[in-house]
Amino acid sequence: MKDPRSIVRKALITEKGTALRELRNQYHFEVARDANKIEIKQAVEAIFSVKVEHVRTMQVHGKMKRQGAHADRRSDWKKAVVTLKPEQKIELFEQI
Repeated sequence: MKDPRSIVRKALITEKGTALRELRNQYHFEVARDANKIEIKQAVEAIFSVKVEHVRTMQVHGKMKRQGAHADRRSDWKKAVVTLKPEQKIELFEQI
């Protein structure tokens, strides 16, 4: 198995994510592009010591950005929406 920290790259803190965390117990993460749902589930359980109920993933396409005459594109990345079992919380998010 890969290192869990190389699969889960960073937690995503947004207004929409905060609302989903409070209503549905869902947490958002940026994950490695080659990671599958099973690896993401195992990595989140290993890092945060929680039980994962469901994982949804999506490919996010990079935006076109320009600076003056130069136009460039940001990298594509992968987002995971992790639903935890009832009564489970990730303390990292609760402090924000």
